[in-house]
Amino acid sequence: MKVLGVIPARYESTRFPGKPLVNIQGKSMIARVYERCRQAKTLNQVIVATDDQRIYDHVKSFGGDVMMTSKSHRSGTDRCAEVAAEHREVEIVVNIQGDEPFIDPNQIDQLVHLFEGSSTVDIATLAKKIDSEKALMDPNIVKVVFNKQAEALYFSRSTIPFVRNLASGQWLRHHDFYKHIGIYAFRNEVLQACAKLPPGKLEIMESLEQLRWLEAGYNISVGLTKLETMGIDTPEDLEKFETENELL
Repeated sequence: MKVLGVIPARYESTRFPGKPLVNIQGKSMIARVYERCRQAKTLNQVIVATDDQRIYDHVKSFGGDVMMTSKSHRSGTDRCAEVAAEHREVEIVVNIQGDEPFIDPNQIDQLVHLFEGSSTVDIATLAKKIDSEKALMDPNIVKVVFNKQAEALYFSRSTIPFVRNLASGQWLRHHDFYKHIGIYAFRNEVLQACAKLPPGKLEIMESLEQLRWLEAGYNISVGLTKLETMGIDTPEDLEKFETENELL
């Protein structure tokens, strides 16, 4: 099974322009993500997908693989699809967030393993058990519910499921809730099809792209992880990280 890892990297970001090139304790954000991905045992190749010459040149400077992609893409998924379309021999494509410089390679491997021995998995992602009421009620933390076969039923910014007849402060004591970890793997043909789908009604309401795929009928397998992820979305996130952490 040939597996390709793709790291979408845009320069123009509303909240953090130039984020992929920002220096994090001696290395750029994109270099750190790339190095982590190269440690994953299941990835045969890793490619940065960008629309900016500065990022392209920087990735080349540290010996990474990079491809220039269209500036018109609506999402990182579409950018991944353009790269994967040039690698039709690849069976599985992993979309790796370019703003998680300390992603654990084991999470990438776990995601890929979900496809092994199964022909029914179209898309795979990860989830982590929620352990705080603050996270449970935070609309910026996406929740996921899944069936007994670990297939996603729904993703939401709301707290799901709603627990009737219990005060919200007691929910975590009685039931398990799961935070969605935003890393995805696709069968290549599924990724190509998903990139052609128009935005769905559920996606527009929740502002969650994965609901487009669910609404279109694709199966999303959910693996459980105990590992936390840490995205850097704003300069304030970076400042907080550097204040709280030594060099990793």
